[in-house]
Amino acid sequence: MASRIDLSDISIDVIRKDIKNIHLSVNPPDGQVRISAPERMSLDAVRVFAISKIGWIRKQQMKIREQERETPREYLERESHYVWGRRHLLTIQETDAAPVVRRRPGKLILQIRPGADEKTRQAVLDDFYRELIKHEAPAIVAKWEPVLGVQVKRLFVQHMKTKWGSCNPVARTIRLNTDLAKKPTECLEYIVVHEMTHLLEPTHNAKFVTLMDQFMPLWGQYKDQLNRLPVRHEEWEY
Repeated sequence: MASRIDLSDISIDVIRKDIKNIHLSVNPPDGQVRISAPERMSLDAVRVFAISKIGWIRKQQMKIREQERETPREYLERESHYVWGRRHLLTIQETDAAPVVRRRPGKLILQIRPGADEKTRQAVLDDFYRELIKHEAPAIVAKWEPVLGVQVKRLFVQHMKTKWGSCNPVARTIRLNTDLAKKPTECLEYIVVHEMTHLLEPTHNAKFVTLMDQFMPLWGQYKDQLNRLPVRHEEWEY
């Protein structure tokens, strides 16, 4: 069941779920606020919670609205694309063979069938980024499992519009955004550790912050770095 709370100039979508804890999120591209609340929680209680978080909500909305966005990509010759934070120029090679992306110093060579449209070119590059994360992330997980004293049962990689990652503490799984392959590798490691820490503490409370400070003292710097970098241009839908 969905409902809405209006607090001054802020509208909040409230979604009732079969969950134990209330969850607040502020989402791109314009800072839309959503609260997932336990089914048993009254709307008045949700409102009180939202009022207590109003300062945090405004701060997050400002960050989202000020964050630079990439110009729309057309997947054309010499267009700029990024791999692990480094700029690469796209080179298009049309050939009657299976699509593939090859990385060279300063270049991404996109081998594509003649006449392939923009959507097809994008799909091939998205697969390339997904495979980069699938190759790098397991080693990071393996490195941090004994440090945190947790075990990740499954790792998923997918395109995500509003999150860099997510964690299901019950299933002990984490999901990573394919676009992390465009950012510096320390950003990927930060997100992996962030999501793995949710296996110890599901919420972003004081305990979670203490754990992050303990395991990764520079996590705040990595978070700020990730938040400063341009994010993918999207045609957002709700």
